[in-house]
Amino acid sequence: MSPTLTRRRLLAGIAGTVGLAGAAGAAAWAGGLFDPQLVAPGGDLVARTEAARRRPGGRTVSATLNPRPVTLDLGGRQVQTWGYDESAPGPLIRAQAGDVLRVEVTNGLAAETSVHWHGVALRNDMDGVPGVTQQAIAAGGRHTYEFTVPDPGTYFYHPHSGVQLDRALYGVLVVDDPHEAGRYDQEWIVVLDDWVDGTGRTPEDVLASLQSMGGHGDMAGMDHGSMGGMTGMSMGGMETMTSPVLGGAGDVAYPHYLVNGRTPQAPVTLAGRPRQRVRIRLVNAASDTAFRVALGGHRLTVTHTDGFPVTPTTGDALLLGMGERADVTVDLGDGVFPLVAVAEGKDGQGLAVVRTGAGGLPGAAVRPAELDRRVLLTGGLRAAEAVTLERRQPDRVHRLVLSGSMMPYRWTVNGTTFDKLDPLVVGQGERVRLEFVNQTTMFHPMHVHGHTFAVAGTGARKDTVIVVPKQTVAVEFDATNPGQWMTHCHNIYHAESGMMANLAYQA
Repeated sequence: MSPTLTRRRLLAGIAGTVGLAGAAGAAAWAGGLFDPQLVAPGGDLVARTEAARRRPGGRTVSATLNPRPVTLDLGGRQVQTWGYDESAPGPLIRAQAGDVLRVEVTNGLAAETSVHWHGVALRNDMDGVPGVTQQAIAAGGRHTYEFTVPDPGTYFYHPHSGVQLDRALYGVLVVDDPHEAGRYDQEWIVVLDDWVDGTGRTPEDVLASLQSMGGHGDMAGMDHGSMGGMTGMSMGGMETMTSPVLGGAGDVAYPHYLVNGRTPQAPVTLAGRPRQRVRIRLVNAASDTAFRVALGGHRLTVTHTDGFPVTPTTGDALLLGMGERADVTVDLGDGVFPLVAVAEGKDGQGLAVVRTGAGGLPGAAVRPAELDRRVLLTGGLRAAEAVTLERRQPDRVHRLVLSGSMMPYRWTVNGTTFDKLDPLVVGQGERVRLEFVNQTTMFHPMHVHGHTFAVAGTGARKDTVIVVPKQTVAVEFDATNPGQWMTHCHNIYHAESGMMANLAYQA
């Protein structure tokens, strides 16, 4: 890499002036603020790529978001938090592939914020990463995101500002395929979350507690891989949080796990009729928790992962890491059934109730037998033929070694934290291979902004993939969406503590 392509030079524009991009007049970085050897988020190449996506006479879908302090009812428990609405998740945004999405954001918080469109291959200056693709939306400020949504699928939106995701600042974006046959009778959107805000701690308190461990005597500097069973940090101290599938399963023991914003003691009800086929769009919006999902008395057929179709695969349960999404179909039986999302490797679970007939409500701690039968991981599924990435030799290979420690709480890529890491340079049109090498004993759901990759070995098209301890997962994508793109662990506490890198296109 050229010695001039450094993290320091990339950040040279953070405090610079802001230009206007596109008809919406959305704030974006001017090209001259970045290293001239890199494609700037507001540069000509980004604008030309977006113009090529636009359909003449295409439709514009408008929406508004107002992040603000809210009071949520989690099911008998009232909490003060931040949200886009008086319920969680936030407003559903729906468009068709090829539409232009225009979202006006008014920041009602007393803090800066942003909106990242997770999984969408959008124009770079609309990606919602303060300090890299835009200036943060100031307290009381406004910002307009306008971009083409090119690919159908299940996506979601959330801030890319600190640990704000670990509140109610998330919502679902569904991009419909106008040509899809729709072989199901109805659709349910199911969002999974872990919850702490308003229960005596804020997410910032949690992060501060984790990062304060560096002064604990002889344990300071201990590598996470050497900590044995102490793979998690609860609000009260060290706990064992391990999964036979994932290894170390998280750092935070949450007091609540939610399905569509409700605790298991007061679950939401999803109503249907016997023999109906239902499409369930599952979204893991959690910050530190993977969920094992099963519907009692039923099997799940996975049809899409991270928005893209896979060869339909049937199992009894599905494991989703943070940031992952999956579409499943279910043929409904007659009665009342628990839809359970177990916090993998932790104590606790989320619950929704599926009702198609008479019957009493399941208990909050119900555990369907399906949870312990055939469990699917989305990265192990095979891409549908229509979206299989054509085979070719990679032009560029980047090896991302994932390391970390609990004491001090520090998570790294290639031995350093994001603020000190040089950009990982790619060229327009290249086939790029990323090799995620997990040297820790904790799993990491690795997310790439602005692209959908193919998982080596299965071809599954994804933007977030689980990398289990002591293993390497390779993914490939075609570099056809120029700009500055974050690649990071979607454990929000790991990302905020350094496990993040920038994929930067050469100019």
